[in-house]
Amino acid sequence: MSADVRPPLESEIQHWMETTQAGFLNPPVMTPEDAAQRLEHSDLTRLQGAFDSDTGRCVATFRSFAQQVTVPGGAAVPATAVSAVVVLPTHRRRGLLREMMGRDLAAARARGEVLATLIAAEYPIYGRYGFGPATSLTEWRVEVARTGLDPKWHAPVDGGRIDLVDGAVVRKEGPALHDRLRARQPGVVDRDARWWDLHTGAARMSHAPFTEPFYALYRSAAGEVEGLVTYRADDKWTDAKVPANTATVKDLIATTPAAERALWHFLCSIDWIQYVRTGYRAPDDLLPDLFPNPRAAAVVSSADWLWVRVLDVVRALEARTYESEGTLVLEVADPAGPAGGRYRLTVTGERGACAPTTDEPDLVLGVGELSSLYLGDRSAVRLAALGAVTERTEGAAARADALLRTARRPWCPDIF
Repeated sequence: MSADVRPPLESEIQHWMETTQAGFLNPPVMTPEDAAQRLEHSDLTRLQGAFDSDTGRCVATFRSFAQQVTVPGGAAVPATAVSAVVVLPTHRRRGLLREMMGRDLAAARARGEVLATLIAAEYPIYGRYGFGPATSLTEWRVEVARTGLDPKWHAPVDGGRIDLVDGAVVRKEGPALHDRLRARQPGVVDRDARWWDLHTGAARMSHAPFTEPFYALYRSAAGEVEGLVTYRADDKWTDAKVPANTATVKDLIATTPAAERALWHFLCSIDWIQYVRTGYRAPDDLLPDLFPNPRAAAVVSSADWLWVRVLDVVRALEARTYESEGTLVLEVADPAGPAGGRYRLTVTGERGACAPTTDEPDLVLGVGELSSLYLGDRSAVRLAALGAVTERTEGAAARADALLRTARRPWCPDIF
């Protein structure tokens, strides 16, 4: 059996979406209204499908869209965000993903995008295409009674305030708040108006039923919006009629430590809430140490999250800032082509200048390893110990860490 890889026709979008659903083990049912929404909010030239030559059925899907990724220093770098990657089990091992990925990365480079990004459902797949895990996450389960927080707490001690609000307020206040976070937190990606509509129920899809959550907004003493949490609560009671409810955080963004502290304290003060699931947070989140007893927060998940693929080494390395000064020559292997070569990075102050060079390399690595190091989370010294990068100059890996690693770890709060 062969398959034709091409963008789906408008008349095929519903079937394309059903194939995506099936690949993620969701009911493969879509409505014409769902298809109409996809058409309205997608660039069809960035959708791909593989269509069986005998049956005409869509057997693989691939989608990308324009994205901005914050890098160390606060710059927003243009990227192609990869999503909806599916190859049905009936058609695997035929090179369909390789063909779709190759086409998308080539188009992204031609458009001038610096990076490609994705959230990897399965770890082993995407290293083959030059991606590397660039951020990670941690989730905690907080036992409220053990936090040591004041059980009579009712308001932030800094003079700020917390208000329960509705989706309309979130759509009004949330985008600007998120943009302020994005300007300071490496790894954060942009959210368009469609994101806010879907996450507050203003837009709905039949395959993703929406249940209204709770929203709490933090304003500073000066009246500035500095934090927002979205959460849900279950309804569990013991046989002795004692509450055993859990509040599960869906999204918590804050631009100041005071806002972050106040929102977590608020969640731990809600009547009947005995446990808080934090959702996916940065691995160096302030959360556990905001409690007098950090052991009240137990890690329930720790994993890789945002994967990055550098497409343009020079623009990528010149877009971010650095923690120290120095010079490093990198030899980057990229079988797919766009990032391969030898580059000299020279950092003066916080800024780096990068250019191709014929000088002997200090460090030899694949594009996936460079991509893992790019946002400042991974350690070149550790990768060298694992045999993933090679030092040609003694101490080059430690020098790379001094340049590339960041004081706070990058974090991506979104899935796409």
